Amino acid sequence: MGERKRHRILMVSDFFYPNFGGVENHIYYLSQCLLKLGHKVVVMTHAYNNRSGVRYMTGGLKVYYVPWKPFLMQNTFPTFYGTLPIVRTILIREKISLVHGHQAFSTLCHEALMHARTMGYKVVFTDHSLYGFADAGSIHMNKVLQFTLAEVSQAICVSHTSKENTVLRSGLPPEKVFVIPNAVDTAMFKPAPERLSSHEIVIVVISRLVYRKGADLLVEVIPEVCRLYPNVRFIVGGDGPKRVRLEEMREKHSLQDRVEMLGAVQHSKVRSVLISGHIFLNSSLTEAFCIAILEAASCGLLTVSTRVGGVPEVLPDDMVVLAKPDPSDMVQAIEKAISILPTIDPQEMHNRMKELYNWHDVAKRTEIVYDRALKCSNQNLLQRLSRYLSCGAWAGKIFCLVMIIDFLLWHLLQLWKPEEDIEEVPDFVLSHDQDEGISLDNANHISR
Repeated sequence: MGERKRHRILMVSDFFYPNFGGVENHIYYLSQCLLKLGHKVVVMTHAYNNRSGVRYMTGGLKVYYVPWKPFLMQNTFPTFYGTLPIVRTILIREKISLVHGHQAFSTLCHEALMHARTMGYKVVFTDHSLYGFADAGSIHMNKVLQFTLAEVSQAICVSHTSKENTVLRSGLPPEKVFVIPNAVDTAMFKPAPERLSSHEIVIVVISRLVYRKGADLLVEVIPEVCRLYPNVRFIVGGDGPKRVRLEEMREKHSLQDRVEMLGAVQHSKVRSVLISGHIFLNSSLTEAFCIAILEAASCGLLTVSTRVGGVPEVLPDDMVVLAKPDPSDMVQAIEKAISILPTIDPQEMHNRMKELYNWHDVAKRTEIVYDRALKCSNQNLLQRLSRYLSCGAWAGKIFCLVMIIDFLLWHLLQLWKPEEDIEEVPDFVLSHDQDEGISLDNANHISR
């Protein structure tokens, strides 16, 4: 076998640390494991409050917090061409060979991929969400995705359901889309040292309290379960616009002593909340891949979840009880979970999770996608424009115009500030002998 090719990767997304979530965790852990494999990884995201400029995180991970402020839901305001100068500078300074964008919601990701293709770079896109086809927001987002993915070298989805959804929405050839699931840091999510008492059953919910996460289902499910099982108690972690409804439900049914509302939970404290429970409840209405389920299973909790999106692909049947996103069906699923709790061994479940999900395995599979992307042939402007024309009668022409303007602006930038005038930065190499743990808690201290 030949020597492994060293890639120089730019990860781009609006969603990254210090914000916490599935996409943020995915980028961070994937980057850390790619660094350990000998690749160079740089992350580009927008500024968070006073966090701006260049920061270094665990393992020598370099992060560019570009001076763009979030506009809506942690997304930057779409400028089309405003990010071109800074994207070009980062690509040249860091000698990047491939750009990897994350999340269809991210405007920074869409713009960076567009500029990278204009400059002749290979691009990879990872889709972390599922979208519909009927409402106005989904129709608009699907057209934007079709534009971004018209020239993508390769795409990655986190579940087979997500792959089908992305192929239908974007028109990408299925052979260009790979399925690489998320993973969990099992060293960070370990079961409680001692098995919990079965006299009181604790059901844990950790989620953003929004409609998409099924907060309205919880309002109907929790009182019914409390009525059926006097020894059941709920712990609800998370915040959002639907928290008011849960507070009202607790007051209406006088469940203050049986439903504990924690509010927003820091990522470093998620494990301590999980290990205080027996069952983890996920009520999402749509989910491409639920990392929260992996974290709960790694802590030894039996999971009850709605059967939506890619959730049925996440865990083996004996580790999860699935239900329709319907209150009565979810109550029955919780009843079933309570009945099989005595057969659950938290430590055995944790050991199985260590074998099933591993970030180093995810990195190696992503590495193969990078190798394939770099083998894709380059195309001239006319060949590229023909792809955009196929995106629709009117949309295709608009997309072509956008790309022509981007191409012209790129050439103007080359005249105004030639590539040789941009200083290339030396590579920062950090020994990995001492960085066994790659948790985000370590990153919290290093990036300050």
